[in-house]
Amino acid sequence: MVDWDLAVRLGAKLGGDGPVVSRTEADAVVAELRADAGRATGLVKEFTGLDAAADTAPVLVVDRAGWVQANADAFATVLAPVVDKLMQKKPPAGIARTVGAKVTGAEVGGLLGFLSGKVLGQFDPFFDPHGRLLLVAPNIVQVERELEVDPTDFRLWVCLHEETHRVQFTAVPWLRDHLFGEINALAATMDLPSLLDDGLTRAIEAIKGNGNLLDAVASPEQREIMDRVTGVMSLLEGHADVVMDDVGPSVIPSVAEIREAFNRRRKGVGTLDRILRRLLGLEQKMAQYRDGAVFVRTVVDKAGMERFNAVFADAANLPSKEEIHHPKRWMDRVL
Repeated sequence: MVDWDLAVRLGAKLGGDGPVVSRTEADAVVAELRADAGRATGLVKEFTGLDAAADTAPVLVVDRAGWVQANADAFATVLAPVVDKLMQKKPPAGIARTVGAKVTGAEVGGLLGFLSGKVLGQFDPFFDPHGRLLLVAPNIVQVERELEVDPTDFRLWVCLHEETHRVQFTAVPWLRDHLFGEINALAATMDLPSLLDDGLTRAIEAIKGNGNLLDAVASPEQREIMDRVTGVMSLLEGHADVVMDDVGPSVIPSVAEIREAFNRRRKGVGTLDRILRRLLGLEQKMAQYRDGAVFVRTVVDKAGMERFNAVFADAANLPSKEEIHHPKRWMDRVL
């Protein structure tokens, strides 16, 4: 149902190459990012108390095309339950299937191409067997130039955030299965006829209003599942932001300057960029960093890091979307 090869080709073409660097500089950036990722492992463990086994998830320094390929692979894995259900209900055939695969491939390729120039790093938990960490070298170089910050400090700062995600998923192995279970639950609620009947109308309303496309076409049951996922992702992103900022001062002299400049960047640039961010739900993603960090800081300040880590003991201990905004309710329930 998706022409993944087309998605990758188109995404790579739309993403472009990024900033111009010499071969020598490129090699130096790759080497430094790999070293920083390795250094960050010990720093994250010392600060969080989470112990991830060594060498369980590879660190890959990639260009934009490599990021597009990796995410197409991840999308194919994540969307498999949804595709299987749709194929069972009403499998397309012949030219309809071929054309449909090209259309969806182009759509996915456009999305990946847009995002490939935005993402600095990412942990892919669905890569077998234990996930993989991706660091997008050209984007890191581009942003550090735009912000005019110290490259050495900025690269370690980025690695602290992304390495925290690697530690979260490798130290808490049930987390990957939990997220995949939520995706399967979402697939089980898919109602293709309803989506085809009025999905376009709802999408248009989202474009005209202040919503995003995903919320616009979701049913109440799907929104409930997405709220649970939002709670988890807010926790993980906020936790990583707290680590990168609180560990930072001891090893990154210019961390305060970097954070101030980076927060300005997160607001987006230009009208078109802001519209695309809103429609794709990226504004909600930014809120996850902010709200999740407030949750983590509140709990850690009141209960300490060791008791906070109860959040990783069991899926039942994960905060809901509501608890992210009311940390005391989570503490009353879990602690």
